[in-house]
Amino acid sequence: MFEPPGNPWTVPFDGSFAVREAPTAPPPDAPVKSELRKARKALVRELDDLKYRLYAQNRHALLCVFQALDAAGKDSTIRAVFRGVNPASLHVTSFGVPTSVELEHDFLWRTVRHLPERGRVGIFNRSHYGEVLVVRVQPELLEAQNLPPIEDLDAIWEERLESIRDHELHLARNGTVVLKFFLHVSKEEQARRIRRRIENPAKQWKFDMSDIHAREHREDYLDAYEAALNATSRPWAPWHAIPADDKPYMRHAVARTIVETLRAMDPHPPQTIPFGQGERQRLIGLLGE
Repeated sequence: MFEPPGNPWTVPFDGSFAVREAPTAPPPDAPVKSELRKARKALVRELDDLKYRLYAQNRHALLCVFQALDAAGKDSTIRAVFRGVNPASLHVTSFGVPTSVELEHDFLWRTVRHLPERGRVGIFNRSHYGEVLVVRVQPELLEAQNLPPIEDLDAIWEERLESIRDHELHLARNGTVVLKFFLHVSKEEQARRIRRRIENPAKQWKFDMSDIHAREHREDYLDAYEAALNATSRPWAPWHAIPADDKPYMRHAVARTIVETLRAMDPHPPQTIPFGQGERQRLIGLLGE
């Protein structure tokens, strides 16, 4: 079973992650923005080649999960990291409020339907983790799920985290490499970005009153993220807490993590038996003029 390599942003596997101590800004020695953009573009070119090799090998799939508080930059990061990558064998799924059909199934069902096939790269913009983040902060949302009677509300979150761990271990055992990104934005930077959404007519479509609600419950969300990341960051499905206050740094960090993982996977097209000269000419002849 493949285990992705670690890096400076990998959430520990021992349950020691403290979200309020995790950085939201780049380190003092981080490269300047122009250098980060240049390095990211080089990583994206390499990502395109590695993704082609993954597709040709057809042994593994790669699933990239993105979670964050509002205005952390999920959409723009996905766009920046995968811009210039051949869209063939690449699929992005954004998860919003569950539909009535999705609510008639277990909480993992709607994401399982969108898992990448072997040789493909899948990107989840939000994911099954909403059930232990948003729903944990707003437990009244459970009412719409028509669950059996809940005797212990606290227990349901541990049960769901256990289900997620089992689910991701199952994926890893069967060839899907799971990378999870928590884009960690500070309260101050989040406020600036939401304010820009309100003030800029071109960005107002992004604003929703849920942005304000989530911000009012920021501490509850941080508690939920800390619990989820500690419970589910494992060697076969690691979380990466990426500082999100500086977008060039964030995008470079995500691109670097994905490329380093694919390098470690080292995918190669299957071996073929070289055609002899006579066989090549025979096959070409079958094509006609």
